[in-house]
Amino acid sequence: MSADARIKQMAPSLDTSERKREHQDVDATNSNSEPSASDWVNFSQWMHCFCVVTFDLNLGQALEHVYPPAFMPSDQEVSNICYMAFPDSNSGCMGDTKFHMRLRCTTRRDSLPGYNAECSPALRQDGSHYWGFVYFRQKRDPNLPRGYFQKSFIIITRLPFFNLYYDILSQLAPRYFEEGTDVLRLASEQINRQWPGLRVGMPLQLPLLDCSYQICIPRTSSSRKSTADGGIGGSAGESPPVMAACPAAKVLASVNEIELFRSLDFVMEQLYTLWELVITAEPIVVVGTSPADCSHMVQTLLAMIAPLEYCAEARPYFTIHDSEFREFTQECSSKTTLPACILGVTNPFFVKLLKDWPHMLRLVDNQRNMQQQQHLLLGQKHARNIASATSFSSSTELGGRIALKSNANLNGSSSSSNGSGDASSAGLHSKYRPYLKKDKALIKKVLLGMKTKRPEHVQTALIRRHLLELTQSFMIPLERYMASLMPLQKDISPFKSAPNASSFKLDDFLATLETAGPQLTSPLKGDWKGLYRRFFRSPNFRGWYGARHRELQLTLQDLQLQALSVANLEHWAHDKQEVEIIDMILKLKQKLNLYGDKATQLEGNNGSTQQQIRAQIECMKGLLPPDLKNVVNL
Repeated sequence: MSADARIKQMAPSLDTSERKREHQDVDATNSNSEPSASDWVNFSQWMHCFCVVTFDLNLGQALEHVYPPAFMPSDQEVSNICYMAFPDSNSGCMGDTKFHMRLRCTTRRDSLPGYNAECSPALRQDGSHYWGFVYFRQKRDPNLPRGYFQKSFIIITRLPFFNLYYDILSQLAPRYFEEGTDVLRLASEQINRQWPGLRVGMPLQLPLLDCSYQICIPRTSSSRKSTADGGIGGSAGESPPVMAACPAAKVLASVNEIELFRSLDFVMEQLYTLWELVITAEPIVVVGTSPADCSHMVQTLLAMIAPLEYCAEARPYFTIHDSEFREFTQECSSKTTLPACILGVTNPFFVKLLKDWPHMLRLVDNQRNMQQQQHLLLGQKHARNIASATSFSSSTELGGRIALKSNANLNGSSSSSNGSGDASSAGLHSKYRPYLKKDKALIKKVLLGMKTKRPEHVQTALIRRHLLELTQSFMIPLERYMASLMPLQKDISPFKSAPNASSFKLDDFLATLETAGPQLTSPLKGDWKGLYRRFFRSPNFRGWYGARHRELQLTLQDLQLQALSVANLEHWAHDKQEVEIIDMILKLKQKLNLYGDKATQLEGNNGSTQQQIRAQIECMKGLLPPDLKNVVNL
């Protein structure tokens, strides 16, 4: 019987046993009935559930516990969680390892539209995928049949709050291993009772056991002000609440921005090549020996093009047992149909399987570096050489990336050869020729910081700011061209349907680059037009254009609504038939119903505009005879 079949066979029994156990807990403390999903409304905004996966001699990876039990994952989700909860490599991750994964939901969940409209794309709640934050513990235990204790604690959520959930993971997982499932119950109940709803642009206090987190989810710069939905972002005039002082408070400056330098330090020479590969959604496979390194690198790559949203597929940690394995590998059979995605893998099997992928990023093998260092230490005969080797060992704390930099032969277009030496060295292996010339000043500044032991967070801030400016320089011409597709104000009539925005034409856009291109704001030289053409064919462009086009259409509808609110409809109606007046009333009501539900997406004084529209409706109704009002139910 296959592992998938064993897990599926086991899932219902686990569900039953765990539900019985939780039922007993609830009976003893609360009531005679088990809490349903409706009792966890507040909890479900922040998390989906906690899972515990253990290694069973007969079943392999097996789901041991789920809390709250009302959010038991489906059989397919259980299979994916179980397989990805353990490292899929022979690197021997001893001790505690933290990493994250992304898995597809079998049934799409409704996201919070108000929250998603207010926050930046990198913080949106995903209705089609889960994020899984894993705390894997492996240690020797002679009392167990295999001689090892292996178990994973997982937080399943739909929010990409990496800093927050990794910190929560570090707090809850060790306590769970020591105290058992009571920790999960207490934490879940506290989150459900004391955590506020998801709100954007205001400080939030999140108490959890002996700690309290203070966070603020930033509002996107392009978000529209909400005046109707105060539960998500607060009213326009609402002042941020003052937080009470907490002795164990932990302030998180950002809930999602990770340390970029931790993953990019050994590929600084390829920084701009990687940026081009990500912004054009090229297929990239990240190969490492630890799921922690792979997941962090994949997330770093996605963060390189912020604030632009990465709209292709990305899997921070991917295994051969993933339910989407065939979907990705079958598409790899033809070089013309390679999927636009970034995969983080640790199984060496993927190196052969994905040999047709044009871009492979090999991470530094931390364990191999440590083993090599031990051999160096053993081979030293003099105390001063031993001291020198010890100093070298300390410099390899981040995986010996600096020391291997020269050995990796890292250049902008390093090519994967048939020789195992070059192909297996750390660095980017690709035949891609970048369109832009790299900024040597930035690279020199970062490399100098590596020599002078500049703090990691300072290096990260330097890289993040530079990449942000680069992405903004790339997107400003696109945003400017999109704004030119808006119809003129004079073309918006209250008595006609709202006009549509013009379509995006690549040749027309490229013609604007001579006078209003990225060279105005970026020092980088190169073939910007060629890069835009490649970007135009990518999922990132389609996702960006789709979002901007919807915003333009909403803006046009809003402008027409404002035009209707100030139009002299009484003068318009003096020579109109009664049926035309009724048609106008129905049109006004339709506008109110359609955009009243989308108040969070409309600009400015939407409330006063709606009041004026209602006044216009009453004015039109006054022009009709009373019997006709009753007939048409107005």
